[in-house]
Amino acid sequence: MAIKGRTKKSFLVLFFATLIIYLCAGMLNGSSSIPIYSSSIVKEYPHDPGAFTQGLVYENGMLYEGTGLYGNSSLRRVELETGRILDIVTLPSWLFGEGLTIWENKLIQLTWRSEIGLVYDKSSMRRIGDFIYETEGWGITSDEKRLIMSDGTDMLHFLDPDSFMEIGQLKVQANGTPLFGLNELEYINGSIYANVWKTSKIAIISPHTGDVTAWIDLDGITDKKNWKNIDVLNGIAYDAKGDRLFVTGKFWPEVFQIKVLKFP
Repeated sequence: MAIKGRTKKSFLVLFFATLIIYLCAGMLNGSSSIPIYSSSIVKEYPHDPGAFTQGLVYENGMLYEGTGLYGNSSLRRVELETGRILDIVTLPSWLFGEGLTIWENKLIQLTWRSEIGLVYDKSSMRRIGDFIYETEGWGITSDEKRLIMSDGTDMLHFLDPDSFMEIGQLKVQANGTPLFGLNELEYINGSIYANVWKTSKIAIISPHTGDVTAWIDLDGITDKKNWKNIDVLNGIAYDAKGDRLFVTGKFWPEVFQIKVLKFP
């Protein structure tokens, strides 16, 4: 399938992305009614430092991970405790892998600019289908009723999980300011958690109003590691049974289990 050009949209995404750090700085440091939470590291797990993490999800002791870059994109099943890659599917070299989520017995993976979503059988990791969308693909999660997809802008898209047709949209804002750069997503206890590209912040978003209800500030989480050549924070996974929250980043050698520290 040929890749469709989205030059205009890509330019706009990159343009607005340059504003993200400044906007987030203003939202976090200025007067705001949005609470800012810090975190502590509970445990550290090994992670492939060659993984350009784009999507992350947890289930039954396993991390399912989608990685990006042309010629190096993959879908992986990874043992959390050891970081061992148990299964890997390599994407065609013309596809840039992005967000990943689980829906029932399927794994659903986005691609960046090719407007193609990939569907796999979760057990075998065999590709069983695909679907089309009209935006860039960045992050994806589900609220057990719908798929929720980001495209790098301030917009979230709701998709029917069976037909993959778009059934709704939601604009995200913090203190009335559009929040661009929404990236990897995770649905946790009724809220959408979103990495904000080029920042160390996770936005907690109301799926009803699109308002950012809280920030998790992960600045400094890698400061003592002396890691070289790592890229940005990207990757949120949640263990609902164990109430454990995991984060990682592109080319990070570890996955962190964190505890969010909420202050009154």
